[in-house]
Amino acid sequence: MDLYENKNIKPMLLSESNKPFNNENYIYEIKFDGTRAIIYINKDEIIIKNKRGIILNNTYPELLNIKNMTNNKCIFDGEIIVMDNGVPSFKKLQERAMLKDKIKINYESKNNPVTFICFDILYENKDLIDLPLLERKKLLDKYPDTDYFVKSKVIQNGIKLYNEIKKIGLEGIVAKEKNSKYIPNKRSSNWIKIKNHMENDYYICGYKEEKNIASILLGEKKNNKYKFVSKVILGKNKNDFKLIKKCKKQRNTLIDFNDPNYTYITPKYKCTILYMEKTNKNHLRQPIYKSIRFD
Repeated sequence: MDLYENKNIKPMLLSESNKPFNNENYIYEIKFDGTRAIIYINKDEIIIKNKRGIILNNTYPELLNIKNMTNNKCIFDGEIIVMDNGVPSFKKLQERAMLKDKIKINYESKNNPVTFICFDILYENKDLIDLPLLERKKLLDKYPDTDYFVKSKVIQNGIKLYNEIKKIGLEGIVAKEKNSKYIPNKRSSNWIKIKNHMENDYYICGYKEEKNIASILLGEKKNNKYKFVSKVILGKNKNDFKLIKKCKKQRNTLIDFNDPNYTYITPKYKCTILYMEKTNKNHLRQPIYKSIRFD
């Protein structure tokens, strides 16, 4: 099956680690907070697809300029981002992604343009996915950076890179095995993401039991009132959940959330949550339960 003619390749997926590391068999790149995309180009056409296979040509018309980079048939893998004050902004990218009006899209494409951060080439007049990563990187290097197409920079020291991105609040880093093949739609330890999570404590205001997990309601206390910030998943067999279930049941204390499927409790405990960032509504993105607090 020819990858270019089929135009339906699914991106290679990443495993995850909690700590950065150095290993001479790996290279390291910044993990950008955006939309994963596969781009197909030749001299006559360009097709931009997200990881679910949805075509994004009309959403990000500024990226259509990438077609002019080469006459080759190519497939690129990368991340679509929007920069804000020198760092990627997922909030601004979401705002772009929600636009449907063509006039507004064209306006934003000029005033808040996206950039395609390219980290792999999967096809150049033939399939390349069985080549080692470093060989694919060499082929990618000959394509110049432009206003809309920027190649991901490769670093050899993972711990140093992680410490640097942590200082400026970027999403994380990715470690990639130097000789790894590209495996579409598969999660592999050859590619490992190490995220830079923020951390804070929130009140536990309620829960909902499902098969093997529980959904926990998190609240933040402001002006003596509890405001909803997120739901987070917790294993039902954890001792923490057993403590939560013992809390006194009462009416809902959250002033901006109500769901009769939840059991509401006295906000006796706080728990520590890892998360990527807060939305405009002060909700947590990608929350991860860490531990309960007793102080």
